[in-house]
Amino acid sequence: MHGDLRADTAAVGRIRRADDVLDMQRAARKGGTGPVLRWLAGRTGATVFLMNSARTPAHPPHAPLGDAERGLALRGARELAERRLGSVAIDQDGLTCIVLPLDGSRGAAAPLLAAVVPRPAPPELPLLLADATSVLSLSWLAEHTRRKQHRLRIAEAGTREAVMHLLLNGHTSAARQIAGALRPALPAMVRVYVIEGPPRVRGQLVGELTDVAEGAWIVPCPVYADHLFMLAPGDGAPAQVWPPGLAAACWIGESSAVPLRETATGYAQAFHALAAARGRPERQASFVANPDLALTIGPATATWAQAFLSPIRTHRARRAQDPDSAELLATAASWVSFHSRATAHLNIHRNTLSARLTCIQELLGVDLHRLADQAALALALRTIAAEIPPPPEGDGETLPTLDELLLLPRVGLWAQQQFRPVTAPDVPACIAETLTTWLRLDARIGPTAAALSISTSAMRKRLTRSEALLKRSLLRSPSAVHDQWLALRALDLAEPSEVPRHFAGLSGSA
Repeated sequence: MHGDLRADTAAVGRIRRADDVLDMQRAARKGGTGPVLRWLAGRTGATVFLMNSARTPAHPPHAPLGDAERGLALRGARELAERRLGSVAIDQDGLTCIVLPLDGSRGAAAPLLAAVVPRPAPPELPLLLADATSVLSLSWLAEHTRRKQHRLRIAEAGTREAVMHLLLNGHTSAARQIAGALRPALPAMVRVYVIEGPPRVRGQLVGELTDVAEGAWIVPCPVYADHLFMLAPGDGAPAQVWPPGLAAACWIGESSAVPLRETATGYAQAFHALAAARGRPERQASFVANPDLALTIGPATATWAQAFLSPIRTHRARRAQDPDSAELLATAASWVSFHSRATAHLNIHRNTLSARLTCIQELLGVDLHRLADQAALALALRTIAAEIPPPPEGDGETLPTLDELLLLPRVGLWAQQQFRPVTAPDVPACIAETLTTWLRLDARIGPTAAALSISTSAMRKRLTRSEALLKRSLLRSPSAVHDQWLALRALDLAEPSEVPRHFAGLSGSA
């Protein structure tokens, strides 16, 4: 009879133990390590937690640890390590502490499972903790693997963004070296795509684009939170396949095929195409090239640009922490393209940007709050970047001024082409009037709206209409505002007889 009772009791114990293991497994499937620890605490009344190799809680307990509990757990962890035991149980100050190691397979340094409970400890506690180590080892290892994968994804994303920063700043060789460890390889010819959409879906779009855009580099834009930057091979046809729903939720701007070293140019082209895409029902557009002013002027612009930038190019930093000429030139190029967002483009602090701009203004003797000086700096930088050769010695004995360059007849024709879309017969006259007034007032929205006696929202709508007509960005950088100002200045300087009648209304005192 007593034997039957003992057998029945053992059977009940085995069933209860199996149920406990199933409950722990269910808790692990629902939420991993945390729910299992909470289940153990509720089942046993103990304070249950995990300790990492630094002897700090790897997974916090459900209730704050007291000093006595923490000290007892640390003592148990030391004894477990020093004596190389499979488990340790310590009684002290009315408490019982049991410490067991989890299984650290695959080279992972697994934490320790610790339980602290007032004496006397429940008799089933050691067995429950032993069973829990198997469940916790699996759930902890899965979480540990996910954390490592997440860190790797973050590291790879950071590396890809660093490659984009280098390309946009002209450091092609360094970008290739860093990109060599990743895939795909950077192609010699590229097309740049700027995709604008809600920031909340950027991560999803990266995954979808990666699946359909073979051989492309896709990263969040380092400048705008609502933009994706895609670098695709440019030696074939433009990308035609987009994820389902992308074109319905986003706008897409596409550059021409450009050499990898001209990624920054491709980015500016795609950005301008994006401005055109916003006004199209298909929500995407390719860049439409216009003649470049520096190339239109020709070798004389190289002479002028070299003289204009000479104070920066010959600058030598006085202290080790001061920017040298290369840093100042890179800062100037970034600022004329992105203005205050140059901090994100260059990955520098706004105070650093401000100090460098002050130095640039002092060296060049310009006021970068004036659109005229911004446009001159932008043209000089673009001329140097294009590597336009200067005229042969003896062909230009006197150094030309910018106004003299803008007086060239071919520049006048270029200027007319810049404004032709907004002066077409079917375009309301207020569009060109708003654009030219805005340019004359240093591209400031408020003063322009006041001068035209319209609201700032109406002012923005007219400029948005100008963007669609010009197929260029005006309100967001990189902007065509500098070219438009130079075109307007060329029209102002031209003889009235050289300006067609429908452009006459644009001319005036700049």
